[in-house]
Parts: sequence; structure tokens; C-alpha cells
Amino acid sequence: MKENIVILTGAGISAESGIKTFRDSNGLWENHAIEDVATPEGFARNPALVYRFYNARRAQLHEENVVPNLGHKSLAQLEQHDGFNVAIITQNVDNLHERAGSKKVLHMHGELLSALCRYSNQRTYYDADFDESTECSCCQRSGGLRPDIVWFGEIPMYMDEIQTLIEQANHFVAIGTSGQVYPAAGFVNFAKQLGITTTEINLEPSDNNYLFDHTYVGPASEAVPRFVSDLITNKNN
Repeated sequence: MKENIVILTGAGISAESGIKTFRDSNGLWENHAIEDVATPEGFARNPALVYRFYNARRAQLHEENVVPNLGHKSLAQLEQHDGFNVAIITQNVDNLHERAGSKKVLHMHGELLSALCRYSNQRTYYDADFDESTECSCCQRSGGLRPDIVWFGEIPMYMDEIQTLIEQANHFVAIGTSGQVYPAAGFVNFAKQLGITTTEINLEPSDNNYLFDHTYVGPASEAVPRFVSDLITNKNN
């Protein structure tokens, strides 16, 4: 019988792939205040700055050194195993899970390679720069496209689907997350209430590590393959 594995990933799984963990110790995002580049109010106040910020982050995905690491690849391999149904919930807005081969990925905080039309509420794949002058492909109007990113003060995506996935899970795994950003930080509490096995994989134990049954410590490129190998071995025994 297949086991349902729900995996939450955060910035820690992409750090080794050349993706900047763009919030530094001072709370700045690449030298910008969060209020200026990651809120609806900041976008209304200075849209040109916000467009430039996300255009630069989108361009980073095309850099030669930005590639999926063994952590991403191991999760894709786990998804291909006959004994597991794997769903990835990611807080990351990059496309590294997809590039590694994962098919079931929910981007709860949005995606860099997507634009949201404020006129139609339709999403469009976008891998190039865009700004207030860009014409939307769905309505042929300009001025309506915004980065398809969940900003502070906005509701994360797929929350109902995420709840259902966790309710049906046999195992909940958190990889490379701080355990401080809600609602994602609360997923492990929900899993524990349901009696689901929980595992944390991180460079160091998070603030809510006490809620996890198992812990793997180390870089994602080393710890995730180790976890996947143990999971498959236990399944086969």
C-alpha cells in the first residue's frame, strides 16, 4: 500500500543551488525594506521598484550556476517510487523542484515565473521581464500585470488543498524551513494533532524542532538523500 508523504520546503533547500535567501539578518530583502518590495502597499507606492526587484530575481533563475541540487533531485526520485504518493508544498518561488522532475508541487507563496493579471485574476507563465507597460496576453491591456507572489498581508495559496493533503498523509516532512513563518510553521502542529509521523531536515534544528519525531541535520544536498534512502529502505523491509 502506498504511503502519502507531504513535504514542506523552504529557502534552505534552494540555498545550495545559488538562490539567495533574500531576507538577511536585518530583515532586509536584498537591501530593500520588506514594506517596499513585498507588500501591496509598497507596490502601489512604487511599482517601478517592485517590478525591478522581481525582474532581477526572475533573471537569476536563468543563471548557469542556478540548478537543482541533490535535495531537489532526491525528492523527485522519491515521487517516482511505486511505494509513495508525494506532494511538495513549497514556500519557495523558484522553479527548482520542477526542474528536478517533481510533478506535484504547490507554491503557497506564488511563483517568479508567473504573472497575475489584476483585471481578470488570470495567471500567465512569464520567464522574462515585465512592468506596467507590458500588455497582458489574457486581456490585451497594459498596467494590470503584477508579480504572482503572495506578499505580506495576503493569504497564501492552496490552503484548503494543503489541509486535505496533510489530513491524508502518513508522513509530514519539513525541509529547510525556519519554523517561524506562519501559516507554514503551523503545519507540523496540525500533523501532530492527527498522529502523523513528522520529520525535520535542516542545517540546524528549528525553533519548533520539539514537534518532530525525527531530525536530519545537514545541508539539504546531503541530508535529504539520506532521508529518502532511509525511507525507501524501511518501505522495502
